[in-house]
Amino acid sequence: MSEQRFQRYSRQMLFPPIGEQGQRRISQSRVLIVGMGALGTVLANHMVRAGVGTLRMVDRDYVETTNLQRQMLYDEDDVRQAFPKVIAAERKLVKINSEVQLEARVMDVTPNNVEGLLEGIDLVLDGTDNFQTRLLLNDACFKRNVPLVYGGAISSQGMTAIFIPGQTSCLRCLLGSVDGEGQTCDTIGVIAPIVDIVASFQAVEALKYLVEATSAQRHGLLSLEIWQHQIFNMKLSEPKSDCPTCQLKQYPSLQNIENQIATLCGRATIQIKAPKPLILEQWERKLSQIGKVSGNPFLLKVELPEGEKLVLFLDGRVLIQGTEDVTRARILYDRYIGS
Repeated sequence: MSEQRFQRYSRQMLFPPIGEQGQRRISQSRVLIVGMGALGTVLANHMVRAGVGTLRMVDRDYVETTNLQRQMLYDEDDVRQAFPKVIAAERKLVKINSEVQLEARVMDVTPNNVEGLLEGIDLVLDGTDNFQTRLLLNDACFKRNVPLVYGGAISSQGMTAIFIPGQTSCLRCLLGSVDGEGQTCDTIGVIAPIVDIVASFQAVEALKYLVEATSAQRHGLLSLEIWQHQIFNMKLSEPKSDCPTCQLKQYPSLQNIENQIATLCGRATIQIKAPKPLILEQWERKLSQIGKVSGNPFLLKVELPEGEKLVLFLDGRVLIQGTEDVTRARILYDRYIGS
């Protein structure tokens, strides 16, 4: 290890369970974070400062003012420029540790692409905000034999656990099938400290796994409520014999047909996917005749005469903001983007 690298990680290597050998393992690891919101930004900060070899970050959204209260890598400039979260995060993280190879992917995680995102990955960190995506990650991880560190935070409560194929039950064993979105930060709120705490617990389990500290790994679902100061660690159950993921190996979330229309819960936003990528320069010229247009190399925002907004992404996704009515969103999409 070079003197420069030794100095950078010296305090981490002085911690005996990591040491120089553990640091070498960390620096050779490849980690995927799905969701670069509140949890994801804390996770990315920890992984980059710890010196992982490669960090792949995936998120479909862009930075908005409401994110700044708890999403630690973003600032007001990112809001003004409407940067995609992974792009804004990449710009911050490369200044923190230029040795880490960063891969920023502006995209929606779907049954069609999730296994490709896991290619060459040693560990997956969950920074998502909905159980459908978490179960999709769970199925892909168990199919490809990649550990998943689950985390969730809302209000003043949080939960986290690590699921390791062949060693533990899976997230589907814990949750079963989940119908609907449930409560979210957009509907009942969240305070920033619970996000930092949950993500930090996720990060420490990630480090334990990466340095092969198997005897120290926590075997349970950690639940926290920090306003009333309650902490509980529940032992994970044995794998359910009829679990379609870890036992029957059917991976139902990977079999789902990709939805072309999705409601982003609590945000008065409908997402519709175009059949092909969008050339933003062409759409800027076309839509500037309709309403006020702004954007950057990654997305285009349009204020419609009807009051709603369109946000177009390079990968073909279009957000219709200002409505929760799928029918109205489809009408606006067809009117301005086409079928």
